[in-house]
Amino acid sequence: MDMLKNLKFKQVFPWVLVVGGIIGLLASSILTIEKMHVLANPDYQPSCSISPVVACSPVMNSWQASTFKFPNMFIGLAGFAMVWAVGMMLFAGAKDLKKWFWWCFQAGTLFGAFFITWLQIASLYDIQKLCIYCMAVWAVTVPIFWTTTAYNLQEKNMSLPKKISDFLSNNSGKMIALHYLLVILLIFFEFKEYWYSII
Repeated sequence: MDMLKNLKFKQVFPWVLVVGGIIGLLASSILTIEKMHVLANPDYQPSCSISPVVACSPVMNSWQASTFKFPNMFIGLAGFAMVWAVGMMLFAGAKDLKKWFWWCFQAGTLFGAFFITWLQIASLYDIQKLCIYCMAVWAVTVPIFWTTTAYNLQEKNMSLPKKISDFLSNNSGKMIALHYLLVILLIFFEFKEYWYSII
C-alpha cells in the first residue's frame, strides 16, 4: 500500500512543480508589469485593486515589497522559473540527480515558504491589505514546499528523526490543507467586519 501511495505521489509531484511554477511565473510577471506602471505613474491603480481590503497599491508601495532593496517579484520570476524547470526535468525522466541538487532545491522552497509567511504577516497586520497576485504566489508556494519536502524524505535525499520523516513524507496533502486552512482563517478573522459587510 505504501509503495503504491509513493508511486502515485511521484507521478503527481512533477505536476505540482510544473503547474505551480507556471502560475507563480504568471503572477510574478503581472506583478512586475503592475509595479512598472506604479513606478511610472504614482497615481496608477493596479488591476488588482478592487476593494477597500483587496488593494494592491498599498502592498506594492510598502517597504516589504522590496525587502532586499529590489522588487520581490524578481525573486518570484527566478524562483518559479527554476521550479518549472525542475518539474520538466522530472517529466523528461531525469533520475539520480545529486543530493546537493535536492538540498539546494529544498533550501529554495524552504526560503520561499518562510518568505511568504513573513509577507503574509506583514500584509495582514502591518499593511492591512490583500494583493490578489501575491496571494496566487502564496497559494502555489505552499504545495511546492510541502511536496518537495515529502519527495526528498521519500528519496532519502535528506533525513529527519524517523517519526517526523514518516509523517511528513506520507502526509503532504494534509500539511497543505492545514497550511491553507490556517491562512484562510487568519485572513477571515483579520478582515471579518469587511467580509460580513458584503454578505
